[in-house]
Amino acid sequence: MTAHRFTDRTALVTGAGSGIGRAVALALAAEGARVAVAGRRAEPLAETAARIEEAGGKALAVPADVSRAADVQAVVDAAVGHFGSLDIAVNNAGVFRGGTALADLSDDDWRVQLDTNVTGVFHALRAEIRQMRTQPGGGAIVNIASTFGLHKRSAGAAAYAAGKAAVSVLTRGAALDHIADGVRINAVSPGATATAMSLRPGETEAGRAARMRTELPLGRASAVAEVAAAVLYLASDAAASVVGTDLVVDGGQTA
Repeated sequence: MTAHRFTDRTALVTGAGSGIGRAVALALAAEGARVAVAGRRAEPLAETAARIEEAGGKALAVPADVSRAADVQAVVDAAVGHFGSLDIAVNNAGVFRGGTALADLSDDDWRVQLDTNVTGVFHALRAEIRQMRTQPGGGAIVNIASTFGLHKRSAGAAAYAAGKAAVSVLTRGAALDHIADGVRINAVSPGATATAMSLRPGETEAGRAARMRTELPLGRASAVAEVAAAVLYLASDAAASVVGTDLVVDGGQTA
């Protein structure tokens, strides 16, 4: 595997069993990072780790639920114990339970989305920052927010949008709190991306592609690799002066 921007650095990616999280983990490994991957389901995580290792990289799979603080701390401890440091973290784990108007939303659907999408990011940030600020080189953190939130709203997605808006604000606050500690924090807000989450109930990938041709100025959903490229830029030394930004990757939808 060719080493590039992240040689000899350790990265942690949550929600790495599929979609954007997996794409980010693979991209980081392809550029030299040792990658710890976390998520609730062991089997998809193992597949992500196996893909990294088959390509010549180094990976560690650690099942974890980010809504539980102890799980997140255990992931950080495992990454540092196995690889020696934590230099990059990408907080991608999230859930979407949409399609229901706010007045009809169940307590469980509200709680699950906020517990994972907001409290989970808080748990991750806290554990990652506490480690990174002890290191001479600090670290870089990228949170995955969404265009649903500060940038866009949609009927049937109020709880999800509220959570992702909170991620954008939490990113900025944490960035200001900890840049003096050498920890640089930013966010990426993807729009419609070619993952299972962007499929409507019963919709095929071909159906989504037809819908995107009229819904998005770009005419298509973003590829997971394109979102990963934005994440890697923010995690890299090229973005050394980028602090507390929220980078939108959405094919022009919120332009």
